[in-house]
Amino acid sequence: MSVHSAFKKVTTHSLQQMKKQQEKISMLTAYDYSFAKLFDESGIDVILVGDSAANVMAGHETTLPITLDQMIYHGQSVVRAVKRALVVVDLPFGSYQSNSSLALASAIRIMKETGAHAVKLEGGEEVLESINAIVKAGIPVMGHLGLTPQSIYQFGSYTVRAKDEDEANALKKNIQLLQDAGCFAVVLEKIPAALAKEVTESISIPTIGIGAGKYCDGQVLVMHDMLGINTEFKPRFLRQYLQLHEQITNAVQQYISDVKENQFPSDKESY
Repeated sequence: MSVHSAFKKVTTHSLQQMKKQQEKISMLTAYDYSFAKLFDESGIDVILVGDSAANVMAGHETTLPITLDQMIYHGQSVVRAVKRALVVVDLPFGSYQSNSSLALASAIRIMKETGAHAVKLEGGEEVLESINAIVKAGIPVMGHLGLTPQSIYQFGSYTVRAKDEDEANALKKNIQLLQDAGCFAVVLEKIPAALAKEVTESISIPTIGIGAGKYCDGQVLVMHDMLGINTEFKPRFLRQYLQLHEQITNAVQQYISDVKENQFPSDKESY
């Protein structure tokens, strides 16, 4: 029996066991009740209520505009649906960077008001005080290194990070700091696969990759990208498992045609 199928409820400890037994961790984003229920019933290990909701749910260009209240709303919707998966909620931009007291207050609000199991935040050494404060309060923290979308205006683009030696060394240092601070896992986004392999093997906590190659302990994708709802975003790391944009468009156009031609509702669909 796989570790995955043995868990009635996935916890942070479950992920550590999966890493030890070299079983890959599956993670997807979700933002509402209906999709979270589908993913949970399908057997996903981790559901991330991502600040990518700013993009795919609200239409913003970056993740920066989404607020803590909005993240809590999405978190509440997801948690109501989930019976098995570990639910992690992103701390949004501005809710943890400035000081550790604000970070702790933000994390406490998420945990109390959503019922989620953990929070995620971006950055390394620069947010260490915030991570320490949250972990000391008994709240599990997932880290995030590499391309950190909340810093996109500083980076200037969404290109691969840590390709040069200095940035790679900084990432190696930061992942050790995150582990030492008590993070239970770390997302690695858009970094070279060889670097992801090296850091994954150097730490005892799981790594979850997105555009970081196959050597991470698990993988995460944004649901709208993976299901082919969003057609504008097609990076190399994305595999589309459905083409829902086309299928939904065809279905809606057929519905419009049936209504216009008085083919819907039929006699059988009437009372």
